[in-house]
Amino acid sequence: METSTPRRTIKAGEIIFAEDDAPTTAFLIESGRVCISTIQHGEIRVLGELGPGALLGEMAVIDSAPRSATASALSDCVLTPIDRDQFAERLAAADPVVRALLMSQLTRYRSALATLTGDVEGEQSTSAQDDTHAFDKIRLESELRAALQSDELEVRLMPIQNIASSTIAGYEALIRWQHPQRGQVSPNEFIRLAEETSLIVPVGNYVLARVCDMLVELRKRGHSPLPFIALNVSARQLEDPDLVDRMLTHLRDRDLPPDRLEIEITESLVFNQALIGNLLDRCHAAGMQVALDDFGTGFSNLGPLLTLDFDRIKLDQGFTRALDQPRGLALVRAIVAMSNALGCEMIVEGVETVEQLEALKALGCDYAQGWLVGKPVSLQAVLDAG
Repeated sequence: METSTPRRTIKAGEIIFAEDDAPTTAFLIESGRVCISTIQHGEIRVLGELGPGALLGEMAVIDSAPRSATASALSDCVLTPIDRDQFAERLAAADPVVRALLMSQLTRYRSALATLTGDVEGEQSTSAQDDTHAFDKIRLESELRAALQSDELEVRLMPIQNIASSTIAGYEALIRWQHPQRGQVSPNEFIRLAEETSLIVPVGNYVLARVCDMLVELRKRGHSPLPFIALNVSARQLEDPDLVDRMLTHLRDRDLPPDRLEIEITESLVFNQALIGNLLDRCHAAGMQVALDDFGTGFSNLGPLLTLDFDRIKLDQGFTRALDQPRGLALVRAIVAMSNALGCEMIVEGVETVEQLEALKALGCDYAQGWLVGKPVSLQAVLDAG
């Protein structure tokens, strides 16, 4: 009988578990050797041997299937039991794609073993509705790679208004994907997918090149002063040591001033202060500006602002919606005072009403962004607006 004691000692020749037993426990072999066998046409067939460091019986535990083979000790063994709940917790927390791939491999193993033993009725399919989302992610990832190669992604520009002069000072670059079959894919969906993989780096390079080309086109059309364009940088991109050099190369190749390209770093990433500090130093040395994005979204910690010299702070739209409340107004006034004391300009997101814009103007905010100022539009729309 299987137990969950800290360690088990098994004598040579003893059965650890038998075919068709319930899969309550897996084992880590600390010492000794174990024989895995099954019955084929009434005869014992050895499937393999396992030694120290190998897992034993984990597949049945993972997919909750009866034991498909018998494990017996070839020599005296010491085993560390692993309860099925330990596997279940880790499997539930795993990436759904990884989980689906693992279950797919288990299904193939079960099928191959059933064919070997002649137990066709024992075949199981673990690819059920729970795997649909995972396989859809795999499919979407492949389609995103293809979209990058075929230039299907669109970069739109959301205007940022200088509140004092009521002019458009710059834009935030936002990527959009019009899928030929799915239609408009939510940026939250495909950007999150890209961030889970190495795809976020080529996506970031794609946006960078388009933004620089847009600045060139705006300059050709006589936009003076040339507006800045801000682009968001993910955690994976920040870890790329060549990020700033790549940006500067794009700018130099087009004879663009560095201060027309702005980097936005979301507030949740600033806790790696050494990494962000190095980036800020390199950007400032090159003449580029860096904004702290989504300030006040739940990760707020004033500590990083003691050492990280951001050029702008972007206030989350939640504060904008609270401007009609005394506490909300007081908080925004305090944040404006803080940004002024730090020498930072402030951009307020989510401005949707004239009343909000007037309140921000009275508080001395520098910039406004939101649907009142303008929705994300194509470069052509910006050019046509003159």
